[in-house]
Amino acid sequence: MTTLHIVSLGCARNEVDSEEMAARFSSAGFDLVDESDEAEVVVVNTCGFIEAAKTESIEEIMEAAQRKEQGGVRTVVAAGCMAERYGRELAEALTEADAVIGFDGYEDIAATVRAVMAGGHVDTPEPRDRRTMIPVSPVDRLDPAKIPPWVPSQRKRLSGAPMAPLKIASGCDRKCGFCAIPSFRGSFQSRLPSDIVREASWLVNQGVRELFLVSENTTSYGKDLGGARRLESLLTQLNRIDNVGWIRLSYLQPAEVRPSLIEAVAALDHVVEYFDLPFQHASAPVLRRMRRFGDADSFLGLLGRIRDVLPQAGIRTNVIVGFPGETEQDVEILKQFLGEAQVDAVGVFPYSDEEGTEGAGLDGHLDPDEILARADDVSTFADTVTALRAEERIGETVEVLIESMEEGALVGRARQQGPEDGRAHIRASDRVRAVVGDVVTGRIAGTDGVDWLFNLA
Repeated sequence: MTTLHIVSLGCARNEVDSEEMAARFSSAGFDLVDESDEAEVVVVNTCGFIEAAKTESIEEIMEAAQRKEQGGVRTVVAAGCMAERYGRELAEALTEADAVIGFDGYEDIAATVRAVMAGGHVDTPEPRDRRTMIPVSPVDRLDPAKIPPWVPSQRKRLSGAPMAPLKIASGCDRKCGFCAIPSFRGSFQSRLPSDIVREASWLVNQGVRELFLVSENTTSYGKDLGGARRLESLLTQLNRIDNVGWIRLSYLQPAEVRPSLIEAVAALDHVVEYFDLPFQHASAPVLRRMRRFGDADSFLGLLGRIRDVLPQAGIRTNVIVGFPGETEQDVEILKQFLGEAQVDAVGVFPYSDEEGTEGAGLDGHLDPDEILARADDVSTFADTVTALRAEERIGETVEVLIESMEEGALVGRARQQGPEDGRAHIRASDRVRAVVGDVVTGRIAGTDGVDWLFNLA
């Protein structure tokens, strides 16, 4: 059997793609291995979102190519978002890759790799705007004849982690000025609830304790399926799965968070009290240039409504610093908002131009060094705010999902903590027979930044 390793980069949605590829390779007779230095074939599932992610993708391809020169690897394949977004341009720039495979090539990816290994030629995908593949109006997408089918796919887990992402939709209809994702991921398309529930049940039977619902815009789920409150209905169906553990939502557009969604999160016992709200900024002028809705006051109002219903809710946000036209006053507005919002986790990203986006063509571009300085300033401030927020939680009783054992101590995440938001450490003095995958209850006894020190009940 040919040994193959998949390098999965970028977001949790890419992780799902990698596991679908893994199932196809495994069914075709490939032997999936955990380390790239054990593999004859290395498939790099690239990320094409921001400059840093693209750089990492290129470095992984080059590293695999270097092992090929040394005789360990036979074939290097570039797949994923960069392959879809740049196609032939990527193939010409990175001749070290033996094949560049876009999204449409995933269904036959195993046969394609076999052909490449045998010396065959594979056509490189031509980049195209995938938003043109389905009707502009979500209403028109109700007609199956007008949209490409969501091809059902098996999945092979690449780790034994107790958390697994579950893709509920793909693409995005928004036109945010900094984001190129809709152009290469396409317009928004929901998966059928029956398909999602089926895959969720399979994951639970595989030992998964936390289902992490992912998409480019989760609050838009179901708008192309007809009817209202489809996301709330989906959560209700998932909540009924036998032996299901936690269900976590990701990437909720602030302007689309309905009172009924907050109430559903509160009412459904397996849905965790967690809200991932990418505000992106807090200054109204900057948000308008980004083609986003809202301002600091409206965002604080939303957070207040959430906490009125779920006082212990965990809240995460992402912000972009240095967007064209941003002033020092705008930065101060953002910092003031973060101080008042008291969110649990903040991702701070320095702005960089993305080809094909409106932001790249705007006036008022800032010097790159100034952007980095502002991002560093906001990041430092955010670290202070989130650390103080963690301290305020001392004394709360929470549930924690055990994810690993490190130096004899159990480490996991609470219901209020997303995969990138901090960790809960069970004190080594607590003698417990819990293992990875167990959920334990206890009290937050201390903090270290955004991490919690946890005493068992």
